[in-house]
Amino acid sequence: MTDITKLRETLRGIQEPMGYFFNRNEEQVQSLLHGLLINRQRYNYMSCPCRLASGNRDKDRDIICPCYYRKQDVAEYGSCYCGLYVSSEWNEEKITHQRVPERRPPTNKR
Repeated sequence: MTDITKLRETLRGIQEPMGYFFNRNEEQVQSLLHGLLINRQRYNYMSCPCRLASGNRDKDRDIICPCYYRKQDVAEYGSCYCGLYVSSEWNEEKITHQRVPERRPPTNKR
């Protein structure tokens, strides 16, 4: 079993009961999970692979996956910013797929 498979199973077990599902685009999910593992190795925490982390856990707390913005993103757009987590409606194409805007304030960025 690969590290990506282990991470996927762990996250699925935690997130699906809360209504967050992996994007049905398997290639995208694999890439994002790989990025999370790289960031965990690099920073000792899994920062969102779609955002630049500072390497300071306190400064990056809002982008540690699942990020602080995911709940609002999925509620409003059906997907989080990076597209790892989506609603079941999004996966079933019951809602329009839109680009999710960056919610992280510029003051939180590196």
